[in-house]
Amino acid sequence: MKRVLITGGASGLGAALAARFQARGDRVLVTDVTEGVDQRLDITSEADWAAALERVRDDFGGLDILVNNAGIAAGGRIDRLSAEHWQRVLTVNVLGAVTGCRTFTPLFKEQGSGHIVNVASAAGLMHPPSMSSYNASKAAVVALSESLRYELGPWGVTVSVVCPSFFRTNLAQSLSGDDPQMEQGAIRLINGARRGADEIAARVVHDVDARKFLILPDSDARTAYRAKRFARFLYDRRMFALGAKTRREERAEAPHE
Repeated sequence: MKRVLITGGASGLGAALAARFQARGDRVLVTDVTEGVDQRLDITSEADWAAALERVRDDFGGLDILVNNAGIAAGGRIDRLSAEHWQRVLTVNVLGAVTGCRTFTPLFKEQGSGHIVNVASAAGLMHPPSMSSYNASKAAVVALSESLRYELGPWGVTVSVVCPSFFRTNLAQSLSGDDPQMEQGAIRLINGARRGADEIAARVVHDVDARKFLILPDSDARTAYRAKRFARFLYDRRMFALGAKTRREERAEAPHE
């Protein structure tokens, strides 16, 4: 039996992961900013993280798996995104995960064991146009995870980073509205995805058990990752084509004189 804490566990991938862990008998502390979960946890709040750590110590006597899942969606062209947009995305997606890692690392070191699972995105590895804020935030989570893998390994602490492509979830509700046209494209991709959160969660739990570092839980993510590594010319051509499409759409939406 594992002791697991999951952020953003009220819905989407977080809820699917919680259900998977609970179904096999693990003890799971489900956290979120909404009602109806085990513990309220705003991942941008140091005080909330401290309260979660205290609860884990008191109720679980330790922790085996920390899942930094909570995050927000983002998209838009660089000249349409405000400074406030960037601050919000980086605060939630990057510093939220950082604070979770900072909070629980001393416990993991005391135990001489633990597993950090940071949920990033395929956008942390492949960086399409008109998604700069989201790409940057998820790439930072990938870099954080790799750094901690080497830093904490000597203490017996393992790390995984999860990089799925689009799957059906309620993540689109967190879009900020800075660039509605680009965001509508993201919403269509999320809502029209072939996979649901439960399918992604099944692969994630399997690969976490295997202590796999880079978890690409769906075929689209794996294909795109291989293309960037081994067929860079084709990858670049595809990305430039998406950029050209954005330019055509921007010209079409400009007022005609």
